[in-house]
Amino acid sequence: MLRYTLMRLGIFAGSFLVLWGLVYARVLPRGLGDSNMLWVLVLSVVVSAPLSFVLLRKQRDEMSVEIVQKVDRAKGRFEANRSAEDAA
Repeated sequence: MLRYTLMRLGIFAGSFLVLWGLVYARVLPRGLGDSNMLWVLVLSVVVSAPLSFVLLRKQRDEMSVEIVQKVDRAKGRFEANRSAEDAA
């Protein structure tokens, strides 16, 4: 889960740097007044979200399998404890 989160943050940071460069080079419009940094942050979120969805599909699927396994183990331990209490 940590690896997925770090990869997602990396995609966001890369998007932010590219978009900031494009705004600085005046390829993309600046925000109104002093809102330039907020504009770049919002645009970075909008761009990085679909990129993360596509590029990190494999990691997201692996993370999902790990979570399901952990939940199944926890359910098994819970059932074992409940059976032991019922027998006692």
